[in-house]
Parts: sequence; C-alpha cells; structure tokens
Amino acid sequence: MQEDRELQEYRDLMVPPEKFEEGFDLKTVIGAILIGFLMMPGSMYLSLVIGQGMGPAARWVTIILVAEVAKRSYTHLKQQEIFLLYYMAGAAMASPFQGLLWNQYLVQSDAARMLGLTELIPTWVAPQLGSESLLKRTFFHRDWLIPILLIGGVQLIQRVDHFGLGYIMYRLTSDVERLPFPMAPVAALGTIALAESGEEQNGKKQWKWRVFSIGGAIGLGFGAVYVLLPAMTGVLLNQPIRLIPMPWLELTQSTESFLPAVATGIQLDMGLIFIGMVLPFWAVIGSFLGVVITFILNPVLHHHGFLVRWHPGMGTVDTMFANNFDFYMSFGIGLGLAIALIGFYHLFRGGARGPGGQRRNRNLRALFHPPPGRGDFNFWIAVGIYVCATLAYTLLSVILVPDFPWIFFIGYGFIYTPIISYVSARMEGIAGQFVSLPLMREASFIAGSQLFGYQGIGIWYAPIPIHNYGKATLEFRKIELTGTNLRGIIKSELVIFPIVFVGSLLFSQYIWRLAPLPSNMYPYAQQMWHLEAMNLLLIQSSTLGGESAFYEALKLVPAVSGLVFGVLTYTVLSILGLPILLIYGVTRGLGQSMPHGAILELTGALLGRFYFLKRFGTSWRQYAPVLLAGFSCGMGLIGMFAMGWTLILSSLERLPY
Repeated sequence: MQEDRELQEYRDLMVPPEKFEEGFDLKTVIGAILIGFLMMPGSMYLSLVIGQGMGPAARWVTIILVAEVAKRSYTHLKQQEIFLLYYMAGAAMASPFQGLLWNQYLVQSDAARMLGLTELIPTWVAPQLGSESLLKRTFFHRDWLIPILLIGGVQLIQRVDHFGLGYIMYRLTSDVERLPFPMAPVAALGTIALAESGEEQNGKKQWKWRVFSIGGAIGLGFGAVYVLLPAMTGVLLNQPIRLIPMPWLELTQSTESFLPAVATGIQLDMGLIFIGMVLPFWAVIGSFLGVVITFILNPVLHHHGFLVRWHPGMGTVDTMFANNFDFYMSFGIGLGLAIALIGFYHLFRGGARGPGGQRRNRNLRALFHPPPGRGDFNFWIAVGIYVCATLAYTLLSVILVPDFPWIFFIGYGFIYTPIISYVSARMEGIAGQFVSLPLMREASFIAGSQLFGYQGIGIWYAPIPIHNYGKATLEFRKIELTGTNLRGIIKSELVIFPIVFVGSLLFSQYIWRLAPLPSNMYPYAQQMWHLEAMNLLLIQSSTLGGESAFYEALKLVPAVSGLVFGVLTYTVLSILGLPILLIYGVTRGLGQSMPHGAILELTGALLGRFYFLKRFGTSWRQYAPVLLAGFSCGMGLIGMFAMGWTLILSSLERLPY
C-alpha cells in the first residue's frame, strides 16, 4: 500500500508537545463541582422540558466561566487545566441516574400495560406497581436500592474500562499505525486557543485565539438565525418562524417518482461546511461518492425486490429505516468486516512503503515502548483491565439473566467488541467517522431467544459487554495533543465520578418530587415518552417467543457483498495508486449515515482545498480545526440562551397571574 501523503499531513497537523503536565489542581476541582451541581442538573431539566440538554455547549461554557473567574483572581488556566475541564464536562453530561426517571415511568406506562409487559420488567430495573416508592415519588426507598447500586456499579466499571480496550486501540492506531485522527485537533486546538486568550506574544494576540474568536462570531450569527429565532418566536407565536428548515429540507416525497427508495434532502447547517474543511479531502470525496452510489443503487435494488419495505409516501427517516432493515444492515456488517481485515493486514504486515518505495518500519514495538512523559502505563495492565471488566459485565449479566446463554456474553465481550472497536478506531483515525453496526445488538438478542429458547425481556436491560471504544480512542489522542499527562486524567476520573454519582441521584430525586413525570411541567416528556416507550417495548417483546421481523434483517448475501466490495475496492485503489482514504469515505457514504449533509460537507472540502489552502498555505490545516471549535462554541452559547428563553417564558405563561 502506498503511503498516503494526506494522512501524514493530518498526522503532522498538530504535534504533541515535548512536555506533558497533569493539570490537576484546585481550579479543576472547583470546575468539577460547578459541572456536577450546575451544568448537569440544568441539562437534565432541559432534556425533559424541550427534549435536548446542553450538549457540547456545557463544555465550552464551563471553560469560559472558570477562565473568567481565574482572570479576576489574577491567575490563568493552563491548557492542561482547560482540557481537564473539557474532559470532565463530557463525563458529567452522561447523568447516569437520569435513567431512573425513565425506568419509573416505563414500569407504570400505558405502553407496558397494553403489551402485557409490566410484570416482566425486572425489579432490578424498577420496583413493580404498588411499590410505596412509586406512590410517594422517591428514590430514597429500599425498593430502589438494587437498581441504584447496579447503575452505580456499572458506571464504575465503565469508567475503569475506559482505560482498557479504549487505551489498547489508541496505542494500536495512534502509536503503531500512526493514523492522523483528523477530528482530534478540533477540541485540542480549541482548548489551547482559550488558554491563549489572555496571553500575548511579541505584543500581539496569538493566532489561535483570533481564529477561535472568528469562528465563535460566525457561530453566534448563524445560531441566531438557525436556533434562536425559532426558539423565541415559538414561545411568542402559534408557529415558530424558521428561515432555515430544521433539521433538513425534506425532498424524498418530491423525488420518489424517479428516485424510488432514496432519501433525499439538504441539511442547511453551516457547521457541516466547517467539518468538510477539517476532514481529509479524499475522505469527504469518497463519502460523497458513496452517497451517489446509493442514489444509483437503491432504485435498482428496489426494482429487483431487495428493498421491499419502502413504499411511496415515506419520508427520510422511514426510508432509511426500511432500507437499512432490508439490505444495508447486512451490507454494513460486510463492509465493517472488510475494514477490519484491511486494518489487521496493514497492522501485521510489518511495514508500509513510503513515496520513494522504501519500507517504513511499523512493528509492534511501540506497544511496549510508548513516548516518554505521557504518563502511559504498561500495555498488559490495559489488557488486564479489559479482561477483568469484560468478565465483570459477563458475571453481572449471568446473575441478572441466568436463562440467556452465557456464551453470547463471551462472544460480545471478546469477539464482537474488539472487532467493532478496531474498525471504529481506524475510521476515527483516518476519516474522523464513528462506525457502528445498526441493530446488531437487537438481532443477536432475537437470535439467542430463537436458538436457545430464551423468553423474557430482562436481557434488554442487562449490562452485557457489548461496547464500541472508537470514541475512547479519539479521546486519548486529544489528551496527547494537549500535553495532558494521563495521571491527571485518572485523578479527574476519581474526582468527577462521586460528584456525578451524588449529583445525578439528588437532582433526579428533586425533579421527580417537583411533579409527576411525565406531566405538564415537563412538556417534552409528556408528549414523547409514550411513543418512545411503545417503540422500545415493541422491540423488547420480540424475545418473548414466536417469529421476529428483526431476525429476518440479517441476510447472508448482502453481508458477503459488503465484504467483497470492501476488499475489492481496497485492492483496486492500491493497484491504481489512488488515495486509500477514498475507501473509508465510500464506506461512510454507503453506511446509511444521514446523506443530507453530504453536499455542504463537499462544499467545505472544496473551499478548503481550492481556495483557503491556496490563500493561507499549509497554515490553513491548523486554522480549520480552530475555526470549527470556535463555531461550535458560538452555536453552543446561542443554544443555551435559546433554551433559557424557552424555559423562562414557558414557565411564565403557566403562572396564574
């Protein structure tokens, strides 16, 4: 395989610093408390009121608030301290005990009663009907002790397991294969830009803060039209004013006459242009080609009876679900296996040829001899963490669901999870794209029930060891680029876990005691939870015996076709000397990810390649991630303001005076 020059360009886009620091001190502890007792409950409450939490905005807002407090205390935050705040904010937004609010509703829901599943929901998920805790709306009751302990224990295992297989995949893809991880500099350069905001160099502000500010201003301006205007007018008027269609301009029903079984539309989100500028050019081109291939292939598949569930009148969501069910789930499994085979071949081949034909050494020695100063621990410790965590998940699942065949848990943990994690880690490392196999979990549960006679719904709630550590791999690369020592990350985990544990439980209790959930006080939950419960419980009922449509979604021919297509495409591109990034992009386009953003991503890639790169030279490679980080921050600030506006005015209109 010819060494792809663009891969090396992105690898060199941001070089890790020579000196690594922990960054953990009193300022980060104060930031953790702020995150746990201000940002997290606000995100929980807003998700029940309007259906979305603070998201990425919470990270940037936390950093800005703590940084401003530090300035007024005549000190400043180092980039490692800023990144730790960014990291902890991401961990806190998970709000583990918010799931208890959903569980108490589910066991009392009309959907569970209609489907006859109320008594089948395990007591380690939620107490049964008639429990005093449900009548008094309190989690501080002995009936909730086992569910709370179970959630806390699983969360603890997950935080430790983060340093297991996720760390292993990071060492494989970053240290050994030296993949570029094009999206890693977005957060890394963004935090560095905020660290530079109060510094000057040679009498001038450093460029990262200037570029970040430009991106932030663009995000504020676009967000005012895209998010704030509909939010403000939606509260004041009967219908919100939307100058830009959200979430996309739907065209599927307009094109179904000549593009049957094709989801068409345009997502008019400016952030996609910035993402297209950041991602590797040939990966974006490949992704666009993959979408074009589906536009050609889907009508043919529909004509020949492969896409049978699609019918005229379907919109984007229904069309993609039907196509995924009929063909693309199995085809995606084959593509994923092809990427895994290519990755293992490239990894264990022992080297790759550079542009001059010389062999560049890529042996596995880097697994056991990491760069000094990063705080790396022994590779075999990570292997031990992964094995012990997987066995812990398996043991818990066997205890909770003894009737389900334990061999499935072993297969999930030691076969499926490593493969999908490696595939996703490679896609993150090369094309900045997270990969998952849709409906794989559901299909395996149904297969297990049909093959081994399992009947029940407990398996759907068990902490089975089926995970994807592609995102964890990306996080470790961000940690390296910001010069943060891993010991600082471990200390942050030790601090943020108890804060999140206590805060999430306390605020879940507070929210439930304010009013029944769902109720008028929580409009989104009142409107949407019944539908979500119906969809969820319908799927779960498939393991109660009888035939299941989900089992039919797994098909051998599409899976083999995906495997052959992936391997052949890789082989042809290698022979022709074309960029290997194309195959990863095409895989992304064929993976039935939302196609509506492909046009703006392509626009961003073309602008970056043929305009900005020529105007600013190679410096543009560094400008683009900082612009994207600033844009995300600006959009996040507008989003938080819009949520606050909606929350305040919605509350006022319900007051009796």
